[in-house]
Amino acid sequence: MTNQIQIAVIGIGRWGVNLLRNFLTQPQARVVAVVDKNPERLANVKQQFNLDENVLLTTDWQTVKQLTQLTAVVVATPASSHYSLIKDALKQGYHVLAEKPLTLDSGECQELCQLAEHENRLLMVDHTYLFHPAVERGQAVVKAGKLGDLRYGYASRTNLGPVRQDVDALWDLAIHDIAIFNHWLGEIPVSVQATGRMWLQEGLADLIWVTLTYPSGFQAYIHLCWLNPDKQRRLVVAGSRGSLIFDEMLPDAPLSLLHGELERQGTHFIPINHQREILEIETAEPLQRVCDRFLNCVIHNTPPVVSSGWVGMELVEILAALTASMQAEGKPIRVLR
Repeated sequence: MTNQIQIAVIGIGRWGVNLLRNFLTQPQARVVAVVDKNPERLANVKQQFNLDENVLLTTDWQTVKQLTQLTAVVVATPASSHYSLIKDALKQGYHVLAEKPLTLDSGECQELCQLAEHENRLLMVDHTYLFHPAVERGQAVVKAGKLGDLRYGYASRTNLGPVRQDVDALWDLAIHDIAIFNHWLGEIPVSVQATGRMWLQEGLADLIWVTLTYPSGFQAYIHLCWLNPDKQRRLVVAGSRGSLIFDEMLPDAPLSLLHGELERQGTHFIPINHQREILEIETAEPLQRVCDRFLNCVIHNTPPVVSSGWVGMELVEILAALTASMQAEGKPIRVLR
């Protein structure tokens, strides 16, 4: 196919391999380079995906700059390396898709967003859940008012690993649920609280409890843990007429609406209209939709509204405030905007 977008994938760890796999199947794209510090990983993906001999496999990002037709780069390296890599890529004139979080510092995020605008380049963050069919359908349900008055939300994201060594469970896991709550509510928290416990690694919390308070008064509570064999991937928004449930552990019915409310009869409250409605959703891999959106935005030179660099910056600001709260033993911290 002519006029394909030429892409370099930087970082082929656990998630980078999935990004590489998706871009290799995209007819609008051609992967021309793969970068990773580990030569064994490069050899493995070459064999796994039967990569063409013309694909540059290198341990040095600087080598990629010699490719004159390169259009875009995908950054899937540890978060601590994002800032310098993304800044360099944007200055080289490349569009960038970055694994979450955009960086570990909101000031750096703002600088990268402004640089992308100055260079007229695309900066998009792979907040995969925002492209999940269940999350898209859930947003429509909330907007339609089917839950009645929104009251509160809660989420659990637990498992035995994978354990990160560059960030704690907050920075690794919370961003998913915060992104979904923000997307469904159409709001950004104004105040946050967090407490944590450390067992595995000094300085990196394994267990974290989060509270988000939104301008409307809605509060969301999130439970995060790396060392809990009870694997949970569940998020709920509760309203006066029912609860919307996104449960990834139910692959055949991940999104459901539990109807029900209480009717006062004298001094008693009686449950009425209680029923479960399984909501149909489109069958599609969220990450594939991320890659599709990125390529279409590059082709049409349109900003990625749902998961732009600015959205990534907002989420980093929230995580930074939660970290400050955790360091202050759970003190509420304002999220400055």
